[in-house]
Amino acid sequence: MTAGESHGQALVAILEGVPSGVPIDPVMLQHEMRRRQLGYGRGPRMQFETDTVELLSGLRRGKTLGSPIALSIKNKDASIDRLPVVTQPRPGHADLTGAIKYDQRDIRNILERASARETAARVAIGALCKQLLSPLGIELASHVVALGSVRAKPAAATVAMIRRRAENDPLRCLDGVASQRMMKEIDACVKAGDTLGGIFEVLVEGVPPGLGSHVHYDRRLDAILGRAILSIHAVKAVEIGDGVAAAGLPGSKVQDEIFYSKAKGFQRSANRAGGFEGGMTNGQAVTVRGFLKPLSTLRKPLRSVEINTKRPVVATVERSDVTTVPAAGVVGEAMIAFELGNAMLEKFGGDSLRELKRNLDSYLRQVRAF
Repeated sequence: MTAGESHGQALVAILEGVPSGVPIDPVMLQHEMRRRQLGYGRGPRMQFETDTVELLSGLRRGKTLGSPIALSIKNKDASIDRLPVVTQPRPGHADLTGAIKYDQRDIRNILERASARETAARVAIGALCKQLLSPLGIELASHVVALGSVRAKPAAATVAMIRRRAENDPLRCLDGVASQRMMKEIDACVKAGDTLGGIFEVLVEGVPPGLGSHVHYDRRLDAILGRAILSIHAVKAVEIGDGVAAAGLPGSKVQDEIFYSKAKGFQRSANRAGGFEGGMTNGQAVTVRGFLKPLSTLRKPLRSVEINTKRPVVATVERSDVTTVPAAGVVGEAMIAFELGNAMLEKFGGDSLRELKRNLDSYLRQVRAF
């Protein structure tokens, strides 16, 4: 659970259910927070907010206790009570619908919580979840696949490759040539007062087969991950594996054929399914993509209506970014880390990391002997 407004005192979060004995590295936690702030095309707020995480409970001497973990991220710009009343809703935002739903005549009461600033708390929680998953052999990373009209060349990416190459690119893209073209599009949008969307991909390695279930719609893990990615601001579509391309192909070109050898056990010819079959992980790498629409706050605002007088106006202009696709990938990692952590605990249980690992190891022996 997270709480807090964009220009309020702080963002806060509580994470319950992490077993005891998980080592938590505060340096890694702060590194994840900084990753969310980076990326060509970000706005001025990323230059002065440090997003320092204060861990308030649930840890002692660098390890989790098994009790709820609480954290806080103070806002340097905590000017919410001094900010002007907003009555001119921005198209594409939560402004008008939220004001109607909550009966608010000051749209700021909506936009402060609806702001993507809230994702800083999610990334902090995701960093804790990553530190639960890593001792279990699960690692994940993200990279930008497309931004605006520019698409990167397809690459057989690995988590190690993404960490080595994408993290050193201004747009966290594996294709350096495409990244340069993306930056030119961003520069053009800056001059035009416009914004850009795009696509990020999250890759997860080391996921055991059998997470999720086929028996009910809400237990299918691919559906759960899809919901998690769609919860990220500006994301309007999700793809698992080659789902979009597969929709236009015959079945013989889409399914991953199954093989077996004593040395490697069950293997598949490819991973077009993105690591899922029947809503369950199949032991291959999990691949999830999020599609972002262009951001809704424009420096050259669109037409709108003043909510009290109903007269035509232009929308309010709030401080924003030109694009957040690289940062959205980091948020995507956090959301997937949380849901995978939840799925691992649901399947294998355990009140301590040692118990959880013991249960997982026993299951993996069973899988290898199948």
